[in-house]
Amino acid sequence: MTTLPPGRSRLAFADEFDAPTLDRSVWLPHYLPAWSSRARSAATYEIEGSCLRLSIPPGQRVWCAGDHTPPLRVSAVQSASRSGPVGSTRGQQPYRPGLTVREEQPSFVGWAPDSGYVAIRARGVVSARSMVAFWLVGLEDVPERSAEVCVAEMFGHAVVPGRSTAVGTGLHAFRDPEVREDFAALDLPLDVSEFHVYGADRTDGRVDFYVDGELVRTCTGAPSYPMQLMIGVFDFPERSTGDDAAAVPELIVDWVRGYL
Repeated sequence: MTTLPPGRSRLAFADEFDAPTLDRSVWLPHYLPAWSSRARSAATYEIEGSCLRLSIPPGQRVWCAGDHTPPLRVSAVQSASRSGPVGSTRGQQPYRPGLTVREEQPSFVGWAPDSGYVAIRARGVVSARSMVAFWLVGLEDVPERSAEVCVAEMFGHAVVPGRSTAVGTGLHAFRDPEVREDFAALDLPLDVSEFHVYGADRTDGRVDFYVDGELVRTCTGAPSYPMQLMIGVFDFPERSTGDDAAAVPELIVDWVRGYL
């Protein structure tokens, strides 16, 4: 049973990952493909045991090789995508000024809520060189609609096995002048390798962050425009300790739900 924030009771969206394949009417299994390509941004994933399992096997290529610093590998799904033409700067979440589109992306919106409670039940398999994350970001149909609501990001190097995990939550303004940067990592007594529910409730210009139904943080000045969902696992090869070269980071998602 999911503990909901006060006033939230109507289920508006749910993906329980019970179907044999990913619902492509909702999810794009690529990470910000405009800056790379669909071929180089393709996620490694499977639907297994009523879960979405995102992983990064040793042979998976670096995303935006030679340009993004630090080098990273990623398997992610997102619930919307768009870009301008090749050579333009119109794309989602550019990671540096002047970044240009390498592969034009058609406009796609699977689900992009403008308010309400959005939650994920998931667990991660991480090492010191990897992380898992769930966040919301503006569609950037206009550049100012670019802010991010980071629901949870967890780095393996910030995990104390059997004791605690640093869970990053908050707001990133990016190119939205109406949003104030407000991000913090909370040291919470949870094991990232076990299933937990991470959620964010947007209403009346604020966002409340929840872990397992408990309110852990509140930010004011949250965006009220539609935001797409981003779910991913990341690997940073330069952070390898040498004995983790064969490690396979994973993010296993039991469900994603939205409530009004």
